[in-house]
Amino acid sequence: MRRNGTTIISAAVLFVLFALRTGLADEPLTRFEFHRKAMGVDFTVVLYGSKMGSANTAAKAALDRVTQLDGICSDYKANSELRQLCARARPGRSMSVSEDLVRVLELSQRVSKSSHGAFDVTVGPLTKLWRRARRQKTLPSADRLKQARDLVGYRLLSVGRAERRVVFQRAGMRLDLGGIAKGYAVDRAMEILARRGFTRAMVDGSGDLAVGDPPPGRRGWRVAVASLENPDKRPVEVLELANVAIATSGDAYQSVTIGGTRYSHILDPCTGLGLTISSSVTVIAATAATADAMASAISVMGPEAGQRLVAATRGVESLFVTLVDNSRRIHRSTGWPGRSTRR
Repeated sequence: MRRNGTTIISAAVLFVLFALRTGLADEPLTRFEFHRKAMGVDFTVVLYGSKMGSANTAAKAALDRVTQLDGICSDYKANSELRQLCARARPGRSMSVSEDLVRVLELSQRVSKSSHGAFDVTVGPLTKLWRRARRQKTLPSADRLKQARDLVGYRLLSVGRAERRVVFQRAGMRLDLGGIAKGYAVDRAMEILARRGFTRAMVDGSGDLAVGDPPPGRRGWRVAVASLENPDKRPVEVLELANVAIATSGDAYQSVTIGGTRYSHILDPCTGLGLTISSSVTVIAATAATADAMASAISVMGPEAGQRLVAATRGVESLFVTLVDNSRRIHRSTGWPGRSTRR
């Protein structure tokens, strides 16, 4: 889709706008774009290079890495490392895990601690219950919610980063990396592109994205924060970003109404139910994994507590949009990019 000569790529609550210029006279670079389905979403790699062959090879390697991580972090695939880990877990048993999985879990635990459990990868039992509730459009019973909540809590998971070992404290615990795995995959894909010399690059995991050096002739990659009310409307803001990551957690696309109450797909680990306030949280951070997890945490915490978390976290900025009685309210952290174009 194009508007006013600008290419627009929509991805979840974020979409990226790319200028049509492909290079300068002294730097004849061409824009290449590649796609692959992984982790249940569309991944996009955009890079600038001089040769199609090397660009194709680099993008394939980056997307192959994403596919590999899908096989590690998926809670849908029965043969994934994550599912196998949960299946063989016993209370108190120390289990060896891969370098990738321990890195994801270690970062998850850090965000869980700083957010006081608003982000929690042990939410797996509640995720399973809530997915069924959304399909059947019926809330879980109080007994089932209590049983699931008893298995949730980041303090019930021990992660030994150096030893690459994890311990579950209760039988029946299940992990859900849906709030961080895509961001981690984006980071690893960007690393591969950079190692192969493609620093003018962008990797987008359906709204979790990282950008490198700016496209030729630009100050940065133009990233638009979509409207919460209607993603097809004018964006809330347009940013020019370089060498950072940005992610959005929101319910513009995924919600369900049960008993007259609108519930988000975003789970509150404390209640076991979806959030009932329509919101969109966009986070800028050094890595996509951090942006991904922090966006989820801030969504659960709400604007005030979320802004306090951002203020206490180095290198993180956020934009929190809520929709109450058809009235949009916007909360920006103090360091939110001042060069943004506000709508």
